[in-house]
Amino acid sequence: MHPTPLYRQLANHYLDAIRSGTLKTGERFPSIRLMMEKHAVSLSTAVQVCRELEDYGVLEARPRSGNYIRQPDTLPKPAVTTTPAPLDTEVYLGIHEQVSSVLKASQRATVKVNFASAYCAPELYPLKILQDHMSKALRQDQKLLGATGPTCGNIELRNILARRALTAKANLSAEKMVITNGATEAINLALRAVTHPGDTVAVESPTFYGLLQILESLNLRVLEVPATAHSGINLFALEQLLQGPDRIRALIVIPNLQNPLGSIMPDAHKARLVQLCAEHGTVLIEDDTYGDLVDTEQPLSTLKHWDRTDNVIYCASLNKTLAPGIRLGWISAGQWHDRVEMLKHTQSRGCEALSQLAVSAFMKTPSYERYLRRLRKTLTQQRQQMSAAITRYFPPGTRITHPRGGTLLWVELPAEQASMAFFHAALKVGIQILPGDIFSNAQRFSHFVRIGCGAPYSPKIDEALATLGQLLKNQS
Repeated sequence: MHPTPLYRQLANHYLDAIRSGTLKTGERFPSIRLMMEKHAVSLSTAVQVCRELEDYGVLEARPRSGNYIRQPDTLPKPAVTTTPAPLDTEVYLGIHEQVSSVLKASQRATVKVNFASAYCAPELYPLKILQDHMSKALRQDQKLLGATGPTCGNIELRNILARRALTAKANLSAEKMVITNGATEAINLALRAVTHPGDTVAVESPTFYGLLQILESLNLRVLEVPATAHSGINLFALEQLLQGPDRIRALIVIPNLQNPLGSIMPDAHKARLVQLCAEHGTVLIEDDTYGDLVDTEQPLSTLKHWDRTDNVIYCASLNKTLAPGIRLGWISAGQWHDRVEMLKHTQSRGCEALSQLAVSAFMKTPSYERYLRRLRKTLTQQRQQMSAAITRYFPPGTRITHPRGGTLLWVELPAEQASMAFFHAALKVGIQILPGDIFSNAQRFSHFVRIGCGAPYSPKIDEALATLGQLLKNQS
């Protein structure tokens, strides 16, 4: 058994004070600096204490005001904490080999149940509708497959995407939008447009492992900023780093349903984040791939909504919401549009036209919104069923996020459990998960796993989760 980390000891100390009434709802919580002085702890530890209390739902951060005690939810909400490891001000690349080893091991294995995917099951996507629209497009233009399209993509699709962005309070120009091969290419283009090899780029920690691979491939230095499942990136820690001696050229964040945490950044935090990056000359790259999967009829605001200096590059994708097989994404790069357009032409030319025509034909109908509502409702049910099963089968001490949308759960294992050993043990019995180790360059999340909930719950899935629970019990 590992000893209880210092940050958790302090968090428990303050939880006891809140439960006993010593600290009351509405009172201001001790500042980070005061905690550092009072308890003789590092900045990293003090920040982690606040994140732990945020995850328990007893602390809320108010921009430019500090942290305040809040009334906890009536029902106890399992919380996912961060890590006992200190916050490194510079973490260099080297994740690629580790990610590759995990992915290759998965490819070699005979996988019967896949919990590693962030996609929905194929039957949840409107594949027949898209196939019909493709057939119609080919009948109307029999030379379609013999022609190339514009570098920026189909203008009708760009107009539809720009109009939809208005509902999320983002004013995007269809003329300054580029259709891409998913969000991966969009983020690649954004980074290539605003950085040079050796520049420092900040990311949330944990973050999507594919982003770490992209950054390594571009020879960029990675700076990990702690994030919480409650409200996303820690603005206090980010501000301290922005004031440091090294320039942070760009910051990449997923404000709505962050991968893997599932966090949603409050509007006040979004506004402050945009302002901070503008003040320090740090380009803010927004990945809004999961925004349409949030459990709400009215879309959440984007970071781009708060952008007053054209410093936010907006990237998004239809891979998770509509059809992974067509790999359609887009980028609105604002002042960097001309450079992004030329980079797109150099890197891959324009995306193929057929899927763009089919998608635009579907998205401009009322059926598209009805489809999204059904999908969100289905995913909510699947997450609840998966969460309940994990609680039922996994050992005591397991903790789970409760995201307000999407297909992912971020699960903290009991302290003595190593996620990489768990990953390999699961593969041996045909079950694929993703170990927390690959979501950071540092060993911050070695007791976490990401579990996907994109498939309808079934006896096969229930049996697989029961098997995972037993593996954990055997591993302890």
